[in-house]
Amino acid sequence: MSEADLAATVRSSDQVVPADVPLIETREVTRYFNVGHGSLRRTKNVLKAVDGVSLSMRRGETLALVGETGSGKTTFGRLLLRLYKPTGGDILYRGSSMLDPRGETAQTVRRHIQGVFQDPYSSLNPTMTVGQSLAEVLKVHKIADRRERPDAVSELLRTVGLSPAQAVRRPQAFSGGERQRVGIARALAAKPEVIIADEPLSALDVSIQAQVLNLMIELQEQQGLTYLFVTHDLDVAKHISQYTAVMYLGRVVEYSPTTEIFAEPLHPYTQALVKAAPRVTTQRKTIKPALTGDIPNAIERPQGCHFHPRCPFVMPVCSQVEPQLIDVPGGRAVACHLHDPEMKSGTAA
Repeated sequence: MSEADLAATVRSSDQVVPADVPLIETREVTRYFNVGHGSLRRTKNVLKAVDGVSLSMRRGETLALVGETGSGKTTFGRLLLRLYKPTGGDILYRGSSMLDPRGETAQTVRRHIQGVFQDPYSSLNPTMTVGQSLAEVLKVHKIADRRERPDAVSELLRTVGLSPAQAVRRPQAFSGGERQRVGIARALAAKPEVIIADEPLSALDVSIQAQVLNLMIELQEQQGLTYLFVTHDLDVAKHISQYTAVMYLGRVVEYSPTTEIFAEPLHPYTQALVKAAPRVTTQRKTIKPALTGDIPNAIERPQGCHFHPRCPFVMPVCSQVEPQLIDVPGGRAVACHLHDPEMKSGTAA
């Protein structure tokens, strides 16, 4: 291999991957749920929780996934963790499909992609000590043998700012912030490349949120981790991510470097989120007015652009034609007729 070829590759623990290949990539991935209703719940409707999402994540970077409750953020994260099976599309890890049960990728992805969840207590076994929970991960993934596990558990606890002496305690003996640190330690125990963090701060006190956020940033720098950070808090996204994807009713409506999202949001929905985002002051978060109107029913979504009933810039075409995600200068993409050259001739409603 020439020096040029060597420079264009990134070595992982299992294989050499070209640097231009995303660590994780989704291609038009969908996840639909059949939802029953009626007195006997025999009539089925389809809830399109994730509807044709194509995103990529590169090694060592953080992609923030933002949007209101019901936008599909958590479902998308669970697809990457293989807690849900996609209805359609594909998910690639290091350039190979995660969905082929016969492939090596499907066997290794459980270790290399780990999750940190919103409620740390519900994700920890209350009948086991913290040390036992961490040792179990080491055992399952064959990270350390029986003699090595106590030292490995102690090191994991130190890594997340806890004392090794706390290994003998059960989850209920920890505060919320400490439990989240344990959840992070459990994810790290598998020596992952990717962590899917699903609202990891929202159940914590504001005073603790900054500590956990700073810990995750430090761990990323030290271990080269890649994060998908699911959050409704744009201020959090601003501090931790290099790129941001905005979801609305199962679809990505804007993708951009995070700095550009805050400097010049393109989609009217993103503009509203940025305007409504809390601003951190020395005393407390100042809450600004939320978006007007409620997010529509995810089963009976509006025709055309799903955001058009709440959009201040709605045009006649918006209720008729669903906009596609198109590339715009600066490495950005947006799904809005206002930025589509072929649709700009429409007149405002």
